[in-house]
Order: sequence, then structure tokens, then C-alpha cells
Amino acid sequence: MHFKETDLPGIGRKYWLHTRSGEHLVIVIHNDERRDLFHMESGDVPGELGDMVSLVTLDDEEARAVAAIVGGITYKPKFQDEREVMLEGLLIEWLRIEPHSKSVGMTIGELDIRQATGAVILAVVEKNREKQFNPGPNYAFASGSTIVVAGERDQIRQLKRLLSDGRL
Repeated sequence: MHFKETDLPGIGRKYWLHTRSGEHLVIVIHNDERRDLFHMESGDVPGELGDMVSLVTLDDEEARAVAAIVGGITYKPKFQDEREVMLEGLLIEWLRIEPHSKSVGMTIGELDIRQATGAVILAVVEKNREKQFNPGPNYAFASGSTIVVAGERDQIRQLKRLLSDGRL
């Protein structure tokens, strides 16, 4: 995670956050207490801003409410524990394919995922929100896609390593 802040004379202050997923969040706090949140794609060069995906403008009260929600003040998730108890050891996880993952461009078959890890890929949600259920061995992983996987804890851990490093 990379974080920068900059004064904007006569306007306010700008905060720039480069997330681990390769996306960018730019927040401008105006002197009149408005907040602009810009969700930006990654550029062609690492660390470079791409196109704007979305913009949200909040007033002071809305910004404080969002900060409380995102900061976990109003709700602390306990999803992990409930999932394990409900499915008796079988985990279902949503994994994002990060831009730096060695699996980008590789297929399920090339990585031999089921044999190598024992985990199963149930579905893929592409960056453009297109869905594919039960993808076959010819499916090639793409940066920014989210995969829904099932397996035991150790199988999921191995799958994460395989997707990240391209090998176990």
C-alpha cells in the first residue's frame, strides 16, 4: 500500500492511496468540508493513474458516517467463523487476482489447480462484472478478476500461493 498527501492551495488537501489490488483511491477534502472520492484504474505503468471508474461527493456528515462504517466502528464482521461452522470445515472464499500475480494469463489447466491443491474454482467474476460458473481448464486468469473457490483451509492456502507465485 502506498499513500501520499498533498496540499491544494485554495482548495484543500488531496490524499492518494495505491491499494494492494493495484487500484487507486484519490480523496480531495475541500476547504468547504466537501469530500470527493475518486476510484481510479491502474495506468499502464505501475503506480500510474488510469481512467476514473467512479466519483462520489460527500458532505461532512456523510463523510464521517462512511468513515465510521469503513473503520469498523459500527460493525465488526465475523463472517469467517460463521462460514466454517455452517459448512463444517469446507471454506468458500472470494479471491482477487492481483495485477502482480504470476497466474495472470495462465489457465486453470496449466496450473493443474484441482490436482495441485485439491481446491475447486466454482465461479469467476471478471473486472467488467461478466460471470462464468464452473470455468473449465481453458479459462485464463485475468488481473482484477475475482474467483470463488471451495476447499479446506490448507487447500485454499495452497491455491493462494499457486495463484500468487504461479507454482507451489
